[in-house]
Amino acid sequence: MNPFASRVTDALVAEVERVLQPLRTVRTERAGHAAELAGEVASGEIVVFSGDGGFNEALNGVRPGVAVGFVPGGGTSVLPRALGLPRDPVQAARRIALSLELGRRRRIGLGRVNGRRFAFSAGVGLDAELVRRMDERGRDPGGRRPGDLVFAWTALRTLAETRARFEPVLELVGHGRAAFALVGNCDPYTYAGRVPLRITPAARFELGLDVTAPRRVRPLSLPRFVAYIVSGRGHSRARDLVYGHDLDRLELRCDVPLPLQVDGEDLGDVTEAHFEAERDVLDVLV
Repeated sequence: MNPFASRVTDALVAEVERVLQPLRTVRTERAGHAAELAGEVASGEIVVFSGDGGFNEALNGVRPGVAVGFVPGGGTSVLPRALGLPRDPVQAARRIALSLELGRRRRIGLGRVNGRRFAFSAGVGLDAELVRRMDERGRDPGGRRPGDLVFAWTALRTLAETRARFEPVLELVGHGRAAFALVGNCDPYTYAGRVPLRITPAARFELGLDVTAPRRVRPLSLPRFVAYIVSGRGHSRARDLVYGHDLDRLELRCDVPLPLQVDGEDLGDVTEAHFEAERDVLDVLV
């Protein structure tokens, strides 16, 4: 468990431990520690109580054959919600305990970009820039990240600074040019509070990767893009989007270095991004 995740408290940790007994609890101490801890488990089950960053680290360390459960401890916690678990950590732990009791598993696929696994989304350009700006805001004295309202304000400021104008700056090899690219492994791509953002509405954990990439964005086209991602309709027919479904591979080449994010984690700037679908690789407790 990550003691600095937004919703992780000592009281909730004690409740989750009580629900999931018997178990051994280990706290992460630094960046990358969750991947190290996951890699030490040769068989059986791991339950991760964290935000999406901790989930992502664990997925990049977990060994084949080890099943993983995800207790939502972050401000958004996209992965457990996308898997159908409750937002409340204790209720989610009870579902996982029942899964353990009944031997219930779900086999899912993951994505990989430039060697890094991701569970639900990865982006090059705009959304990665938003992740970076949120990271620059830092954490409060308790180690918590800013919440959804701050994220919304940051997004609005970013759009205002660019005047909601994005020109084509990358090439999706075999698909065309675009202003930025959003690659999803499930639906929804993420959440804004309780609202699911359906950027890749046909993506499923059991399929390959989907991509939605606006060819260019103008101020007058922005409401249309918002309608796409809230309604989850119109993507495949839209002429102003590059759209791909159930892909095994996707290659991006950028005109200039652009930020890359996976599951809400900033991976720095890239000039190329090589995406691959890892189908049917992970057992999850649901």
